[in-house]
Amino acid sequence: MEIKEERSSDEARQFFPSSQLDSLGEPQLTSIQGIANEPKLEFSLACKDLVAATRDRKLNTFIQVSVVHPAEHILTRYSSTEIVEGTKDPLFLTGVTFPPEYPIYEETKIKLTVYDVKDKSQDTRSFLGCATFRVGDLVKSKDQQLTLTLRTSDGGRTVGTIEVNLVKMGELEEGETDHITADAQDQKCALFRECTATEGISGKDNLPSLNAVLRNPVCKLYRFPTSDNKWMRIQEQMAETTLSFHVPKELINLHIKEDMRRNQELKDLGELAPHWDNMRKSVIAHCDQMLSMYQDTLAELMKHTGSSFKSSCSKGEKTLEFIPINLHLQRMHVHSPRLKDALYDVITVGAPAAHFQGFKNGGLRKLLSKFEAERRNTGYQCIYYSPENTAKAKEVLSNISHLQPLISSHADLLLSSASQRSPDSLKNSLKMLSEKTELFVHTFKDQLVRSALLALYTARPGCVLKNSAVPRKSVEEGADAQHQDHPSHIKRQDSIPHHSEYDEEEWDRVWANVAKSLNCLIALVDRLLEKDNMSSIKEGENEPSAADCKVLHTEGDWYEQLYPLVITLKDCMGEVVTRAKQSMAFVLLQELACDLPQCLMLTLRRDIVFSQALAGLVCGFVIKLHTGLHDQGFLQQLHTVGLLVQYEGLLSTYSEEAGMLEDMAVGISDLQKVMFKIIEAKSEDFLPIITGRREQYIIEVQLPAKMFELLPQEIKEGKLLRMYPVLFNVGINEQQTLAERFGDTTLQENINQENLELLKEYYKLFMEKMPPDCLPHFQEQNDLKELLESLHQNIQAKKRKNVEIMWLAATICRKLNGVRFTCCKSAKDRTSMSVTLEQCSILRDEHQLHKDFFIRALDCMRSSRKTQGALNESDDPETGCLTDNKPTSRHFYPVALLLVSSHLLVVWLILSLALLLAKYQ
Repeated sequence: MEIKEERSSDEARQFFPSSQLDSLGEPQLTSIQGIANEPKLEFSLACKDLVAATRDRKLNTFIQVSVVHPAEHILTRYSSTEIVEGTKDPLFLTGVTFPPEYPIYEETKIKLTVYDVKDKSQDTRSFLGCATFRVGDLVKSKDQQLTLTLRTSDGGRTVGTIEVNLVKMGELEEGETDHITADAQDQKCALFRECTATEGISGKDNLPSLNAVLRNPVCKLYRFPTSDNKWMRIQEQMAETTLSFHVPKELINLHIKEDMRRNQELKDLGELAPHWDNMRKSVIAHCDQMLSMYQDTLAELMKHTGSSFKSSCSKGEKTLEFIPINLHLQRMHVHSPRLKDALYDVITVGAPAAHFQGFKNGGLRKLLSKFEAERRNTGYQCIYYSPENTAKAKEVLSNISHLQPLISSHADLLLSSASQRSPDSLKNSLKMLSEKTELFVHTFKDQLVRSALLALYTARPGCVLKNSAVPRKSVEEGADAQHQDHPSHIKRQDSIPHHSEYDEEEWDRVWANVAKSLNCLIALVDRLLEKDNMSSIKEGENEPSAADCKVLHTEGDWYEQLYPLVITLKDCMGEVVTRAKQSMAFVLLQELACDLPQCLMLTLRRDIVFSQALAGLVCGFVIKLHTGLHDQGFLQQLHTVGLLVQYEGLLSTYSEEAGMLEDMAVGISDLQKVMFKIIEAKSEDFLPIITGRREQYIIEVQLPAKMFELLPQEIKEGKLLRMYPVLFNVGINEQQTLAERFGDTTLQENINQENLELLKEYYKLFMEKMPPDCLPHFQEQNDLKELLESLHQNIQAKKRKNVEIMWLAATICRKLNGVRFTCCKSAKDRTSMSVTLEQCSILRDEHQLHKDFFIRALDCMRSSRKTQGALNESDDPETGCLTDNKPTSRHFYPVALLLVSSHLLVVWLILSLALLLAKYQ
């Protein structure tokens, strides 16, 4: 509820006696003593004997809390409670909390204003009364309670009383629940207060590495009865994350470097025939434009200094299109009287999608399929390479860039060890050199490199292709007989004609020379070490003469003997690198040239969607790692099997949301190419480090030394940790009703079926590699195999709005120690409803929430979110940012009712269109 509060300094001054103000207007302030990382002040509110304006009216009241800062003498609105309906004695479930950093003192005055809400839909309310108190009076009161008289604005008539009770952070009243009064039960019977302390988020240790990625946590506390008439305490927390901007900025920076390397590799292709050269110039020009766009976007993001998340009203902004929408951590910490405390995390985020690009032609799933079909039907102006071969070419280029400097470095270390005449160091250097060189040679044992070299040779100036030069075997394997005499019809990579002057075996000799050079080097090192060993034995038996020493010194100059072979190895490697890089760059040229503008735009769209998905994944991984840091079973699962990441989608398959779902499906699938690595932090900067390229990324998560020591040896040694993302989507809004009745739900069905198979693969791998005692403690209640079978049956049933799919997938994820995500268009209405329902269901099924209080608990948790604007479509949940398209649903009849009759539906559509036209005229 938005109340415009007056903030005049004159009104504030009346709260302070003139003797308290010095000539500078600064009072002497007394700090409130508190515990670190806990709120300075918390109090709850309740009213009694409120007087309505008319005798028959039932009051719907809430309290506005305002603060007068003694140093500024300005009245500032601070917070408000929820609305309690239909009673003159409201017990407000929302408390008031001042965080540790808030400047509040004993001299601070607080004004409490009570309003009566007459009509929520019209946002009309009336002033009932107000009261003020001094913070020091509350803190020093005997019972830590104040009873204040509510008076009208002129200070005359009394309209009731208001009770202010001091609350200490973490207190939980013991005892039975049978003392709850009937009046309290009518007001939902749950106690909760709101705070912004970081204790709940970071734990007792206040971990700096976790605080580096989380910002502005908001904490709510509830108290619900259990089935055995005890109290359970629920601490719910929501936090923003700095990763919303950090990850996209790191990713865009990598894209810029990768694209600059690719452009340079295209320029280094050498001299090409006019057709290919013109194609190259066109590709480079377009790539330079795209590169400039990435650089401009990064520059704008570097200037960003506002909120640490992107609100839903900014989803269409071009400069923020790489940023995820409303990325937040939602955590529920349950303290049960008889059960072990439990922690449940859900990451909420808007569906990863390219909103600025739009969905007129669908999303990535459809666009990529269409693009690939068009590439297959391209003419001879470019050569078709499959997506797998294109990815292989990028992998070869990446391996070259990674391995070549490593081999050169190890070769230099070998020579250094030889000059120092250190046998052990020489052995180690040779071992490392051999391993990296073998990987290097293995990279080029691929038919793609051979065929690409041939294609590049035919693209050189003056190269003339002859039909007679095409071997019969090649034609039979790679082309139809009708294409033998018509080179212009040849489209496929496997149909590239062979040139009579091109020696195919030349490439084999070139890269084989690297292996031969390495073998010669190994043989020489073995001989040198053997002679050195024999010389040591002889020296031990007989003292050598001066002549013998001279001979040994000449034969023992290891550096001079190894140096020529090392140079030969580097030269051979350089020749291989030059040819391989040019051939792979030629493959990438074909990919870009087949449909130049569309190819780059699809790459941009995919980068945007992946950036949003990756930011959420990194956030989820960091949170899960800190939560399970002391769970050896989880850590073993992490490096043995990998981490399951389950996305719950609530998008419809109608209109634009179908395109969003297509984007989201591709973005989440692309997360399979992400690997995590945990390293020890060397500084106070604990933000993750991202390396890699578009086909493979490595996220390095930094931990402080004390936390790093808790990890298994395999993880500390740098083992890469795999991710297994799965997406299950069930549309639940009115648009999905239209899609199911008049549209198509095949997209949703296909996505759910595909990801069910991925989930089954992960479960199979988990059961093969992990002992059964690594499952969570409540595994005995439901068998995972039965849950998977039930999920399979529900997906096959194709039932409308089958939310059972969501519940089963989420349950399986929690039992497999996975990370949970909930997504809708903007991570607001549908996401909030889903998260609160899941939380209350967990309380009921796992923590014995009293069955009579399930709906009350759900209403309480949802009402607290609603007061923040989380369920108001016209407001952003965290910032209250107003949008231009306020909801018009109040003007329409319920869709479910109208769907009973197709005639009524037509009438409804006509009336809705008429109202919309009238509104915007």
